[in-house]
Amino acid sequence: MSRLHYSIVARELGIAPGQVRAAATLLAEGATVPFIARYRKELTGSLDEVAVAAVRDRLAELEALDARKETVLRSLTARGVLTEDLGRAVAEAQTLPELEDVYLPYRPKRRTRAAIAREKGLGPLADAVYLQEGGMDPVTRAQEFVSPEKGVDTPEDALAGARDIIAERISEDPGVRAALRALFEKHAVIESEVYAGAEEQAATYRDYFSWREKAASAPGHRILAMLRGSREAVLRLSVRPDEDKAIGLLQSMVCSGSNPCTEQVRLAAADGYRRLLAPSLENEMKGSLKERADDEAIGVFARNLRELLMAPPLGGKRVLAIDPGFRTGCKVVCLDAQGKLLHHDVIYPVASSGKKAEEAGLVVRDLAERFDIEVIAVGNGTAGRETERFVRGLGLPAPVVMVSESGASVYSASETARREFPDHDVTVRGAVSIGRRLMDPLAELVKIDPKSIGVGQYQHDVDQAKLRRKLDDVVQSCVNAVGVEVNTASPELLAYVSGLGPVLAGNIVTYREKNGPFESREALKKVPRLGEKAFELSAGFLRVRGGSHPLDASAVHPERYGLVERMARDLGCSLSDLMHDRRLRERIDLGSYVDDSVGIPTLKDILSELDKPGRDPRESFEEFSFAEGVTAVEDLRPGMELPGIVTNVTNFGAFVDIGVHQDGLVHISQLADRFVKDPTQVVSVGGKVRVRVLDVDTARRRISLSMRKPRAKT
Repeated sequence: MSRLHYSIVARELGIAPGQVRAAATLLAEGATVPFIARYRKELTGSLDEVAVAAVRDRLAELEALDARKETVLRSLTARGVLTEDLGRAVAEAQTLPELEDVYLPYRPKRRTRAAIAREKGLGPLADAVYLQEGGMDPVTRAQEFVSPEKGVDTPEDALAGARDIIAERISEDPGVRAALRALFEKHAVIESEVYAGAEEQAATYRDYFSWREKAASAPGHRILAMLRGSREAVLRLSVRPDEDKAIGLLQSMVCSGSNPCTEQVRLAAADGYRRLLAPSLENEMKGSLKERADDEAIGVFARNLRELLMAPPLGGKRVLAIDPGFRTGCKVVCLDAQGKLLHHDVIYPVASSGKKAEEAGLVVRDLAERFDIEVIAVGNGTAGRETERFVRGLGLPAPVVMVSESGASVYSASETARREFPDHDVTVRGAVSIGRRLMDPLAELVKIDPKSIGVGQYQHDVDQAKLRRKLDDVVQSCVNAVGVEVNTASPELLAYVSGLGPVLAGNIVTYREKNGPFESREALKKVPRLGEKAFELSAGFLRVRGGSHPLDASAVHPERYGLVERMARDLGCSLSDLMHDRRLRERIDLGSYVDDSVGIPTLKDILSELDKPGRDPRESFEEFSFAEGVTAVEDLRPGMELPGIVTNVTNFGAFVDIGVHQDGLVHISQLADRFVKDPTQVVSVGGKVRVRVLDVDTARRRISLSMRKPRAKT
């Protein structure tokens, strides 16, 4: 890795080059982002996960730029056009557009108008005209190049060909492209209009039938919407600055005199802009807007996913879970405190005769008593509110909780679900998933492709590889922040533990099933293919509760067990006493344990962990209920105040489930009584809020909500 890269990344991220170098070295050695951020703080200067990931991603971009430079140099060398100056220009290019500008005049290209003009021998005429010398008459000089056998019948034909050559030369000049690119970035306007006759097909894009705004400040969700409409060929999309301003800038750069030759260059510049520069830079601009919009959308998705995965878990309780339905009935499952399926049944409490509903009530009461049910989970999909009302009406002591079904159908039809429940159909699997995600959202949701959870905006339009990397980072971060109980975790959950992956996760489960529970972290080394490096990266994030070593249930890494035991010896107490007695820990002088490998940051982490070994960073579970009597859009009236749960946060507002099978939108302007630039400053996915109904469009199933205080009547 180039030292120059370290300096570039350090400058961009506002950190020291040594921190970048340390993070890069650890990443090159195979360390994961969570491991580096948690257990290698002394080496990186306490870079957090966000900073380490940013270092990783930016270095990868610079490596890709270097790889492209090598390709360009090979191409230039192979065609014998590489000079010392050209090689220096390639080496000094700081961005991919800069590099491509340098390479553009030498890039193999199709037969252009300029190439045809050169074939006709008009290159010398173009050179002479471009010099713009006042003593030369371009028409007289062009007469020398008239050659009917070459297809140049008149002096004007010759000048037209010369202008084609000049236009291409101007459009390929790196300085010209840089100046015009800056103009595009600052002043381009994005305009969209519907194609004639496509109004009905483009109904989804009605807002953009005639739209115009400055591209630099256009929000990502609007950019992605217009780009999608353009791809679907229902919207005509333009991203350009004022043409007169652009051509004026271009002519000021290339026109150096005031004579007939200069006029030819002016004409060539205008043609070069319209025919070559504008389309090229417009495509670049669309690409950069798309990249910015992608980053915004991916960022929103990542924040929402983190909130969802880190939602408060109910914990180990016996759950009766119901996957609601009308005609096909409700699938009921009973789970023990570890999420094991004990029983399943089907009931018909809604949209059925009074007798079936009565029978359904008897079944639920019997199951609740037989399996000593502590909580009842009801999916929030079709018939969810009706089923919730029915269960609440039974008067059972167990609380009733509505649970998001988002992604449950994806899980129930997945290979993971088939492996877990080979003898049960998708309806049973879906109900189990609803119950388990109440008990531990993180452990259950990792079994589902994050894109299927539905907490993003335009996730199918963004760069899918970038989205996958970002979401994988989020899931891995959440899993490792919480920690994983190695003796109960699914292979899907274990796969996200630092240093493991699907193969080692499967090996751990197989070993556990064959040999029984792990008695210690050290025993993990017996798992096939789990070597020293994998153990180093994963051990601190794995928990062995009730194991042979007290610290095995904590986030203290095994490499620091000896240090903690030394602390206990120095205090003249046992390790157990040190972990349970705050007064003993307060007597520890951290400075006396600092050495070349351990500094104050790690020592503080150790003491914090000893204070609450294996603590779960997620908040405590709180019961939530929707408003009674409001179960359908038709029940809503403007002015109603209702409790709700945030299901999705976008750049333009938040969607809130108020229990009517259709989420309402709190526009960003309605999130608070103050100006809000970023909705995540006010709300987060899974957050419990109180909203007021502003408007209900029953026909279009649209609900407008507000979180602002109503204005006092005068």
